[in-house]
Amino acid sequence: MVTAGDFKNGLTIQFENNIYQIIEFQHVKPGKGAAFVRCKLKNIKNGGVVEKTFRPTEKFENAHIERKEMQYLYNDGELFYFMDNETFDQIALGPDVIGDSLKFVKENENVTIVSHAGNAFQVEPPISVELLVTECEPGEKGNTAQGATKPCIVETGAQVMVPLFVNEGDTLKIDTRTGEYSSRV
Repeated sequence: MVTAGDFKNGLTIQFENNIYQIIEFQHVKPGKGAAFVRCKLKNIKNGGVVEKTFRPTEKFENAHIERKEMQYLYNDGELFYFMDNETFDQIALGPDVIGDSLKFVKENENVTIVSHAGNAFQVEPPISVELLVTECEPGEKGNTAQGATKPCIVETGAQVMVPLFVNEGDTLKIDTRTGEYSSRV
């Protein structure tokens, strides 16, 4: 148990049957009346942010979030399959849990599965990946002053905006957090 007076940034708590991470908090002691804690809470499962105020003595249950590295195996059209690298146990997750997180992830790459009480609710891809360009229009020389980009399709089927000098068959480094081109490999 943790009290609102002991809040720290990054702490995860259970509140109103949801799991929240504290983004910001502020202890407020007005000139008149009792002190309170004002904080921004991020819902871990759906990403929504809410602002709440609590009395410093209110108690909350700590939420233990587990992060486990697993290997992405394949997608059978309905479910996405992952394997634990240590025990070789396999789990299947639905598209509602996956969302867009596997947009830049190839089969047999490692990802981080985030779970609470044994229920996986999020998949975190690696921060950067190397992917082969499968479709790309040739760049036209001299049609721009600076920093022009063109769309290219990588081997996972995702579209990425790249500089004009990138060609089909090149291997790119892509930042999965933003979906942007980083460099050629």
